[in-house]
Amino acid sequence: MRRVALIYNPASGQHPNGYLAAVESAVAVLREAGIETEMMETQGPHTGRELARQAAAQGCDTVIACGGDGTVHEVLQTVAGSETALGVVPMGTANALAADLGLFAPPARAARALLTAKPVRVGVGRIFYHDRFGAEHSRYFTVAAGVGADGQFFYRLDANLKRRFGYAAYLWEALHIWSTHTFPYFDATVKTPESSRPRVEQVSQLLAVRIGNFGGVVQNLIPGAALRNSHLRLVAFKTRSRLRYLKFVAAVIFRRHRFSSEIESIKASSVECRAHDGSSERVLVEADGDMLGCLPARIEGVPNALTLLIPEANNQ
Repeated sequence: MRRVALIYNPASGQHPNGYLAAVESAVAVLREAGIETEMMETQGPHTGRELARQAAAQGCDTVIACGGDGTVHEVLQTVAGSETALGVVPMGTANALAADLGLFAPPARAARALLTAKPVRVGVGRIFYHDRFGAEHSRYFTVAAGVGADGQFFYRLDANLKRRFGYAAYLWEALHIWSTHTFPYFDATVKTPESSRPRVEQVSQLLAVRIGNFGGVVQNLIPGAALRNSHLRLVAFKTRSRLRYLKFVAAVIFRRHRFSSEIESIKASSVECRAHDGSSERVLVEADGDMLGCLPARIEGVPNALTLLIPEANNQ
């Protein structure tokens, strides 16, 4: 790192009063190490990518996303596919990518870990989806993309409640989705690295996972998921049973979950999701906790798409 833009989101996390001081402590660590560092504040949703674009145009070799997974996701849309490196300083409610990288608060500590981090070229996921007008768009993601109940969850999740109550807001909304959502089936056409013939599954939810450790109670959700992989790891829910969903989530929390014919782990190069024949229910999609749109959707792995700063402890 020689010249860095640190993009921070003042709406991230649950402690707005001390937020700026925490950001400045991270910046101080970088500047004391002789790194030219510019602070860039997001002005609202979806402004992070434009700031990252400005930073790259101004000659910054690294962009550090200072916030939660949403801030990282916005910056990623610009730096993916480029030579600009991405670093993370966790300051959000959910910091899944940071947890997987072994980066934790306080921000100054995370910034110090980035000083000796190694730039590693890794793969990302990419999801193609449709908005409510039928137009196709795409997003890159580093954590996970979800189709079905997961999309409905982030559609309903209230940002103000998330900032105020943190993980309690996640739990409340998850319980609401579990008790009220109909879990409609949709068709998932999966291409795997081991076979030239795709397989078609009828599922009520599908997760395409890129990391192994989400932090908190969700660790090692799906063995084999890793940022260095070019493929995706899918969790395919082939059931509409609320009880089966509940049992699986409880097992995840206690790290005793197992996969089966009903909830299957699949190694995939891509997956295409479409509404099930005869179904009129809208199925939503999300990526990195950002609700995007609806079906049809296609998710694929993109090899060597991102230069990511990975701390020494995780460079194995």
